[in-house]
Amino acid sequence: MAYFPFYIDIENKNILVVGGGTVALRKIEKLSPFKPSITVVSPKICEEILKFNVKVVEREFDDNDLNGAFCVISATDNEQVNSHIFELCKEKNILVNTVDDKEKCGFIFPALVQKNSVTVGITTSGKSPIYAKYLKEQFLNMLENTNSDTAETLWQYREYIKENTADEELRKKVFSALMSMCLCGESIDTDVVNKIIKENS
Repeated sequence: MAYFPFYIDIENKNILVVGGGTVALRKIEKLSPFKPSITVVSPKICEEILKFNVKVVEREFDDNDLNGAFCVISATDNEQVNSHIFELCKEKNILVNTVDDKEKCGFIFPALVQKNSVTVGITTSGKSPIYAKYLKEQFLNMLENTNSDTAETLWQYREYIKENTADEELRKKVFSALMSMCLCGESIDTDVVNKIIKENS
């Protein structure tokens, strides 16, 4: 099965994590930089989870915990509980990730690279996590060796370029030239952008 890589804004979205061990911790670590509202339900919750900005409910899972959930991470060490949560989510059309059980996942976690305003998600559709890890390291190395301001600079002048270039082909040339300068570490300002526009017109 191939997985389509949706990119969704999860800031302030209600995410339920059932389970309070190291497996749940790893998922919370991945989610936290994107600022969702995370609730953790488990009778026992490891200290590392408590360091994150999460709501903690120290008890067994209750079916009503799914109310209002945008998505669910089922990370208990009880297969029956995980299966029960999966079936409930399926009935309620709630996306669920059942940790270490691909057949009970509505979505999966990719290997993530997040650096310099760039987020890359890598998956081998569950076929080879070690290869996904290798690719993650390659992307991270590539991003570490490029100008950290490239994405921000291109974003800063995006509207200006669109307003001052009517032709789509010209616009592409200007963005391409600007990106090349960014990758070489050259300074960019409005005068430079105007010069690029003039040279490519």
